[in-house]
Order: sequence, then C-alpha cells, then structure tokens
Amino acid sequence: MRFAKVLGNGRNRLRYREFCVKHNEKCRMKKMLLYRCKPLRKSIFAVRSFLKIILVFTRSIRNVSLNLSISLTLFFIAGCATQRQATSLPEPSVSNIRSHIEYLASDKLEGRRTGTEGEKLAAEYIRNAFQNAGLQPKGSDGFFQTFPVADGKEMTAANALSLNGKELQAGTDFFPLVYSANATVDALASLALMEKGEPWFWDLEETMAGNVHNPHFDLNETLVARAKDAVRKGATALFVYNTSKLDDGLHFNGTEKTETLSIPVVYISKEAAKKYFGDPSALLKLKAKIELVEKKRSGTNVIGYLDNGAAKTIILGAHFDHLGYGEDHNSLYRGNEKQIHNGADDNASGTAALIELARLLKASPLKNNNVLCIAFSGEELGLFGSKYFTQNPTVDLSSVNFMVNMDMVGRLNDSSKTITVGGYGTSPTWGELFNPQGKQVLYNAAAYRFDSSGTGPSDHTSFYLKNIPVLFYFTGLHADYHKPSDDFDKINYNGEAAIVKHIFSLLQAVDKSNAKLAFSKTRETQTATTARFSVTLGIMPDYTFNGQGVRADGVSEGRPAQKAGLQAGDIITAIGNYKTPSLETYMQTLGRFKKGDKTTVSYSRNGKNLVTAVEF
Repeated sequence: MRFAKVLGNGRNRLRYREFCVKHNEKCRMKKMLLYRCKPLRKSIFAVRSFLKIILVFTRSIRNVSLNLSISLTLFFIAGCATQRQATSLPEPSVSNIRSHIEYLASDKLEGRRTGTEGEKLAAEYIRNAFQNAGLQPKGSDGFFQTFPVADGKEMTAANALSLNGKELQAGTDFFPLVYSANATVDALASLALMEKGEPWFWDLEETMAGNVHNPHFDLNETLVARAKDAVRKGATALFVYNTSKLDDGLHFNGTEKTETLSIPVVYISKEAAKKYFGDPSALLKLKAKIELVEKKRSGTNVIGYLDNGAAKTIILGAHFDHLGYGEDHNSLYRGNEKQIHNGADDNASGTAALIELARLLKASPLKNNNVLCIAFSGEELGLFGSKYFTQNPTVDLSSVNFMVNMDMVGRLNDSSKTITVGGYGTSPTWGELFNPQGKQVLYNAAAYRFDSSGTGPSDHTSFYLKNIPVLFYFTGLHADYHKPSDDFDKINYNGEAAIVKHIFSLLQAVDKSNAKLAFSKTRETQTATTARFSVTLGIMPDYTFNGQGVRADGVSEGRPAQKAGLQAGDIITAIGNYKTPSLETYMQTLGRFKKGDKTTVSYSRNGKNLVTAVEF
C-alpha cells in the first residue's frame, strides 16, 4: 500500500518509464540472472522497489541508483553462486551402497572364499564398478593382481598300502594324517610290539572309552602327542586304528596347520582294521608309500587408480573375500548343516564404501593427491592380499601419503552412533583433524572411539608395517560375525552412507594441505586375539610363511620381543624349552607363561641361529 501511494503520481510514473526504456537492455539481463537464483529473488525485488522510491524524489541520483542496483544485484548473485559451490560436492548414494552389498553378499557368490569361483565373480563385479567410476587399471594384469595362497596339503596318486599282499584303497581304507612325513615302509610288523626301528600300531579303543565323558578331550591333540612320542622312541611309522564302537570322526584334513613329523602317521579305517587286525599277536607283511604335497590356490586383488597428476598418492582399501562355507576353519558357526557365509558386513560393506568413494572422488577430484583404490582378497586367511601388494606394489610406496582401511562399516548403531577409528596414533595429522577445531571441516557421521595402534586384524596393518600412516574404520563386532547370519538385510545403509560422507570430507580436508603426512610408530594394544593369553611377545606374525617356525612381520614398540632385540623377519623356533614350528604351537606355548616369567627365545636371522633372553 505504501509503495503504491508514492508511485501513484503520474509524473513520477513517467520518470520511471523513461528510466526503464533507457536501461532496458541492462534490466533484461539482470532479470535473466535473477531468475537463476530463485531463493534470493524476493530480496532483490525489495531492493529494486526501494530504489524506485528514491527515484521519485530526484532525477540527479539516477545514475547512483543504477550503480547501487547493479552492485547489489551482483552481490546477491555472487552469494547465490557461492552457496551453490559450497553444496556442489557429490553426495554418497544409499541405493548404490545397497545394490553393491546385495550382490556381493548374495548366495550366488557362495561366500567369496579366496580362490573360488565366487571370489572371481566378486572381483569382476568390483572391476566393472571401478571402470564405471572412471578409474584406470593399476594391477599387474589390468585391474587384477593375483597372488599365491597355500591351501594345505593333498594326497597324491602315489599313496599305497598293502597288508599281507592285499592292496588297500587310499582315501577309503586308509589316509595319512596331515602331519605325516613322506616315506616308504617295508616291514614284517607286529601289532603288539612297540620297539625302536619298527612301525608301531595304536588302537584308539581304550583312549576313546576312557574319555567318552570328558568334555575337554581333544582326539587330534592326543594323536599329535602320541605321534611325537613315537618319534622320540624311534618308531619308523605309526598306524592308528579304532576297534571300538565309538565314532572317532577322523578324516583327511589337508588344511590343518601343524608341524610335519619325521615319520609317516597313517589312519586305517574300521573296516580294514576289523579285517586285518583281529589277531593282536599276528605278524603282518606291510608295504606302504605315503606322499603329501603342498596345495596352492590363487587370490586376486582389484586395483583402480585416479591419476590427478600429483606427487603423492592416497590408498583406499577394503577386503572383499569372506569365508565361503567355512572350509578354512575360521567360522564361528557351530551347526551341522553346511551353510554359505555371505559376509554382508564382513566385508561387503567396506567394499561398497570403497566403490562409492571411488565414484565421489572421480566426480570431485583431489588436487594434491592421486587415489589408489584396492579391494583386497585373502584377508580372512591372514592379510594375504595386502601383504602381497606391499611386497609387490604397483605404485612407489615412498609416494604414498597414507592408507584408509574400511572393514565392517555396515552396522552403525543408531542409538550410540559410535565408530571405531584405528591408526589414530600413526600420524600427528589425525589428532589435528579430529580435535574440536579440526572436526569443523569434517562431516561428523558419528561419535568416535579412537585406537592409536597401527596394527590390528585387518589390511591396514600391512601398510603400517611399511611406515605408512593409516586409518581404520570399523563399526564393531556383533552376534553375526563369521556366521551365516551376516546378511544384507541387517546393514544400516543410511549409517554407512554417513560414514562414506565423513571419509570423503576427511580426504578433502587433508588434500587442502600440500604437505605429506608424518609417520609415527605406535604401541600395540590388547585385542580380542591376544586377550586369550596372559602374555604376548608383541610380534605381528607372518601368516603367509610356510616354513618351520613363526616369522615376525613386525615387532611392536615397548613389547617383550622388541626389548629382547627381535626384529621384523626373525623366525622364532622355540620359546624356552618349547619348540614353535608353527603358529599353532607358538600360540599354545604362550599359554604356558605368565607376566613376569623370564625365559629365552630361539630364532634365526639371515640363516644364523640365535638365542636371546626375554621377560614377559
């Protein structure tokens, strides 16, 4: 009403029309710009109306008004453009994350066990996703990098056993136990005699009956102990059989990891034992050839690259392998029915986050860092894929700025909204970014629980051991961990998208600095793995090592091994009087000691056998 009354004068209206005709082209251009910034249109119209009022009072300020109008218009346009730029970063897609997880955790892939057809299908899917995101191949064969995996032992066709001239069927009538030596046996043997230089026979009947109500009885441990006793007493072989009515459950298990003994250890079936071992005093003409060979399979890493023309490279990683049907004995499922372990959270969730980050980083490239995206396989077997990559890198590791690992990021709790961030102590930069001032530049998806250690049961450990700063994102363990029930319908997809957005903001924040991150060594933290023992040496075992002993991949600062002078690459062969030919025996041996105990560690370094004192 007020504006209409002022402009109602005919003379004033005429003056304003003359003004508009004179500046018609400029006004038209301003309108075009204004309509592209709708949120501010009303504000600008108000300013223009205010200018109209001023014009009715004096002709002399016309040019001043025009300049002011243009200046204010440009100010609002610039503000709108700034607002558009601030919100122009791409957003994570919940539907993308969900579709990736639903495929990777589907029954079609049969649990993505390393070296299987399911792992191959998963690798091809990830490669296609990397290609669609615009990544360049950076493996040793396109996007792929294959690596060998020890797959236990298998019997060869040369295995043979005859009793009194009758041939027994390998695999059915007999089989060697996995710790058996390769050897031939030709003897006239007695079931009843256990003498040096002769093959021994052991009936499980008495042992099975005596432990039928013993909940702590472990037949495999008992067998290994008896076989070692036979070796010490000079037996040339040990043949095991069972004449009781109790089922011993023994079968050939080539994936069992234990030391190889110096004599053949052979199990003979109940049917064959009943046929040939009825008379304990009888002599048997025995001929045997036992041969086991190491079995190999291959795993595949999938590697894509965003080349931003920078001197430094950030590595983003997540493992995509899982447990298959639990064949590698790393499942926590205790049911009798064979089931697929789909591993939706572990770690289809991390893989989906990796793929989505690749898409975001292609759409909004970093300026000071290239990005290498790696989907690792073999993690569930002992970090095989990441260790192989760090030993056979496809980029110069000295150019790597830092590594971010995402493992199990799909179960963000909507109540606590807490995510564990590991590797916090591996660079001073992390403390600066996550402090109250630094967090202002991050998208804070959740509350943070920090773990300073650079090591842990996931692939970032392999990079930390190469003196590369790391971060490890993890939403926590749950009741479905390593069980068939870890399915895609239990994933918090909105929560995962928020974590992806947070990591994306962190990468953008770090990229603003052109400096390379400083690396800091950290102290080992007590984990679920070490909590079973009252003491640890403080080494990171090399799970890929197949020789005799336990090779240290790394040694933690301030722990007993480091204080005793042990180094990465040392092979521990004994602790005190207890030999440690395998990781299993090493772990069993640790259980014999308590805090404050003093003993020795025998180890080899560069082919030399050494001994050092250690205190737990």
